[in-house]
Amino acid sequence: MAEKSSIFDMIGPVMIGPSSSHTAGVVRIARAAIRILGAVPTEAVVTFYNSFARTYEGHGSDRAIVAGLLGYPPDDVRIRTAFDHAAEAGLRYTFQSVGNASTMHPNTIKLNLLDGATGRRVEVVGQSRGGGVIRIVEVDGFPADFSGALHTLIVDARDEPGSIAFIASVIAHDECNIATMFVSRKGKNDAARQFIEMDSPVKDLTLSYLRALGWVQHITYIPTLE
Repeated sequence: MAEKSSIFDMIGPVMIGPSSSHTAGVVRIARAAIRILGAVPTEAVVTFYNSFARTYEGHGSDRAIVAGLLGYPPDDVRIRTAFDHAAEAGLRYTFQSVGNASTMHPNTIKLNLLDGATGRRVEVVGQSRGGGVIRIVEVDGFPADFSGALHTLIVDARDEPGSIAFIASVIAHDECNIATMFVSRKGKNDAARQFIEMDSPVKDLTLSYLRALGWVQHITYIPTLE
């Protein structure tokens, strides 16, 4: 007799196993990081914290993070042979582990990435929350809070009066509904960063307009992650 499913059965993400936390979530953290960098990196320093530090090799998180850095989605069979593909792509990577970071989520990863073509560097800290769900909690030292499940806009700008309301107004005129907004700044009238999650995509024309504003230094747009 075939088994009956129950309302308590859990349906996880479509992925290459063995674990949604240690593979699918890890891939998504890396994919978010390369969107922030704007390229597949040429160099990566990967730091695994807490439970990840103790299990990343056995659970395949090392292959998963490299696959994500190459842009592969969580269900790509190339995850299993990601090290070989990294060598072909010219991606150099180093793994580090910190097993007792008590202030951090158990499944935390920090990525320090370099795009050798442009010289651009980014540092991204992400958490794998289970079921393939992630949170990006820090970008270049700025606290953050976004999941990659929605369209995300990262705005680097001077801390000008009215800047948050202005950006929100521009997005609203693009008929984009803001789901969440998280704002960090280094100090009053200093560098600030807005992390904005939206229910729908931003038009290219709107992005071009925002990038042309004199007080806006950099715009990063991240469509929803697989």
